[in-house]
Amino acid sequence: MAEDATAVFGLRRADVRAAFDRASVSYESAAHLQQRVATELLGRLEGFRFAPQVVLDLGAGTGRVSAELKRRYRRAQVVALDLSAGMLGAARRHLRPWRRFARVCADAQRLPLRSGSFDLVFSSLMLQWCDPPDAALAEVRRVLKPGGFFAFSSLGPGTLGELRAAWAAADRLNHVNHFIDMHDLGSALMRAGLAEPVLDVDHIELRYPDALTLMRDLKAIGAHNVTAGRPRSLLGRAHLTRMQEAYEAYRRDGALPATWEVIYGASWGAAEGRFPKVAGEAVISPDAIRRRS
Repeated sequence: MAEDATAVFGLRRADVRAAFDRASVSYESAAHLQQRVATELLGRLEGFRFAPQVVLDLGAGTGRVSAELKRRYRRAQVVALDLSAGMLGAARRHLRPWRRFARVCADAQRLPLRSGSFDLVFSSLMLQWCDPPDAALAEVRRVLKPGGFFAFSSLGPGTLGELRAAWAAADRLNHVNHFIDMHDLGSALMRAGLAEPVLDVDHIELRYPDALTLMRDLKAIGAHNVTAGRPRSLLGRAHLTRMQEAYEAYRRDGALPATWEVIYGASWGAAEGRFPKVAGEAVISPDAIRRRS
């Protein structure tokens, strides 16, 4: 990322943590997309006969997926790790005497975990909050056992394109988070030393009665704008009105669409190739990775 882009789109870890701390109470009531993506990513594990002993839910949020991982892998120790203490506090509601998981508050970019200690690292919609993702991916590679498996999802640059365009029509300020594309993410996986990454993209459209409802949902899940170049003062009503009017151009069948570009991926921690070929997905080699023009 160029230096000027970093100044505008860069993420400060303290801001990301604070946003999710504030959202910990409202998160599950609004996290419809997050739950849908996590369910899809969990489903992709079903084709493998895993019997992991230690599982890391990286970016666990409120622990709903951690509980599901414990249900699936009953003999495994499951660790729910998140940057937000508030989210991990909310995860208590998913703890059961027969389905317990450990909770660790830490940064994915500096994991306080022993090298080579996890059979499976699962991470749904967390990597987009690591800017750039290299440090987090290097930590994933470090904590995976030889032959360990990494399954993840992230968000691509097409996410919230309608909202981004509507704000662009209102002013020249940055109002929407920046997301890297699949090819750059594939490059980062290779740089981290993760073996034979497989990535594919899906586009999910959610529909809202108006733009303000979408923005309230983003705030409720902690996914509102936390970039360095975001507006630091309250915007006037005229700015908001121009954005809403521009967004109305997308209305169809009585609702406004909000598109999410979801990147799904997987790789092995070991250097040797172990990933099976799956119909509809592509195994990406270093030479095949290209930037979008």
